[in-house]
Amino acid sequence: MLKNLIAASLASVLLVGAVQAATPSPLLLRVTLSDKAPAAESGRLLVFAEPWDEAVAANHGQPPPAVDINIRKVLDVHVAAQETSRIVPGGSRWIDLDRLAFPTPFSALKPGSYAVQALLDVNHDYNYLGRTAEDATSPVVKLEIGAGNAPPALVLTLGHPDRVPLDPPLSASPDERAAYAAARADIDTLDFVSPSLSTFWGRPIHMRGWVLRPPGYDPAGHVRYPVVYVTHGFGEDSRTLASWAVRFRQRMASRETPPMIYVLLDESGPTGTHEFADSVNNGPWGQALTTELIPALEQRYHMDARPSGRLLTGHSSGGWATLWLQTRYPKVFGGTWSTAPDPTDFHDFVGIDLYAPGANVYRRPNGALYPLVRHDGQILATYEQFAKLERVLGPYGGQLTSFEWVFSPKGADGRPMPMFDRDTGMVDQDVAIYWRDHFDIAWRVANNWPALRRDLDGKLHIVVGTADTYYLDGSVHRLKAVLDSLGAKSQVTFIDGRTHANLYRIGDDPYGLEKQIAWAMWAVARPNRPK
Repeated sequence: MLKNLIAASLASVLLVGAVQAATPSPLLLRVTLSDKAPAAESGRLLVFAEPWDEAVAANHGQPPPAVDINIRKVLDVHVAAQETSRIVPGGSRWIDLDRLAFPTPFSALKPGSYAVQALLDVNHDYNYLGRTAEDATSPVVKLEIGAGNAPPALVLTLGHPDRVPLDPPLSASPDERAAYAAARADIDTLDFVSPSLSTFWGRPIHMRGWVLRPPGYDPAGHVRYPVVYVTHGFGEDSRTLASWAVRFRQRMASRETPPMIYVLLDESGPTGTHEFADSVNNGPWGQALTTELIPALEQRYHMDARPSGRLLTGHSSGGWATLWLQTRYPKVFGGTWSTAPDPTDFHDFVGIDLYAPGANVYRRPNGALYPLVRHDGQILATYEQFAKLERVLGPYGGQLTSFEWVFSPKGADGRPMPMFDRDTGMVDQDVAIYWRDHFDIAWRVANNWPALRRDLDGKLHIVVGTADTYYLDGSVHRLKAVLDSLGAKSQVTFIDGRTHANLYRIGDDPYGLEKQIAWAMWAVARPNRPK
């Protein structure tokens, strides 16, 4: 949805006292909404600052076009935030750059030159999607901290409208444009109003995504196709899934993969990803999928409605969601191929044992910080840094709060109970035990195996890299140990040296694993049909 055109003048910077190391003072920034704006605007105002020389060097010696969070240098970019309610055209607000900031208050910045940019997050989705085309942003300006000079004026303007999801990117090659054009006729918009979710929330709740029919699908025919239910990872949505649908269709057209119907499910929302779990906070998403949406789709399309004809796959948060659906509804689905899933055994929640006495997600018992993000053997961010940055960006939609919206019990204030204290990192053991009893996949399988075995055995296929960016391989090792101890038939694969991002690469093909999974699904759904 396009916003109203915004023009704002960040008219002045007021320094209350000098910016001195001994007695730092708050830095206040005045924000004025242009009197040309057609209506009042609200949102979360974010202000970013990065050392000027570093920003220029990263942009090949040129002034940077943007200043933004960079997980590879999480401490180098400062950000301050403040909720801004109903700025009327021509009205002003002050943002305190010290009150809510990461990694330090702005007044603690060393004197020098900084690249500064402001962003108005009108939809409150920066914590999930990052910058979007709907955000209002200012140009990057050079600000001298400690020099006593007023900064240049900053003007917030809207970006370009998002492209239609089934339109090719502006940078697409002729072949890619042709693929998008060919795919449109085979892709249907999925927009289903769920009765159970609507009852839970007290308003219409839509289940969205895309349905991809294989090339040659005949609505009047009698051929029934296996169905692949796909969902995405954290930070993705229907726009991501649209590009996947085009890619899947192109492969089926070239016979690199078998003909199947793909249902691409959007699991994003204001709270993050709902994971298709039946949650006291997000609502009964698993129930809605299995008892409402799937039956409705099977009435409309030529779908194989047997469990062996319903397959699941997803990566990261989508990997957890599909693994959860398979273990929670084993009679419904014929198998999941889950890659790099979010933690599946909370004894290893990105390296942290949530059940340990005195568990703390920030520090090990010896005081060392828990890492959260790694690359090429280097730690890029710790759990504490990530949590405190997320708190500045907003109390909604971030990865860690998303886990709580899925896994936690509801608190007295109606919101999910925090699993850990954001200031100290201490784990709330009562909440951790609730997580275990309701959503720890390894715990669920181990404690329900006699009832699950008949319908679940042989249906779990998990792939993860040994250098996973978010340390997710540790949790998968634990899940494998549980499955092995039960004598379960499962396929758990660890790919040496692969990360969260390059797991699917085989040789020169960045999606080689995706193709292998498609054929493995076909072998389950059509065991007597050759490739």
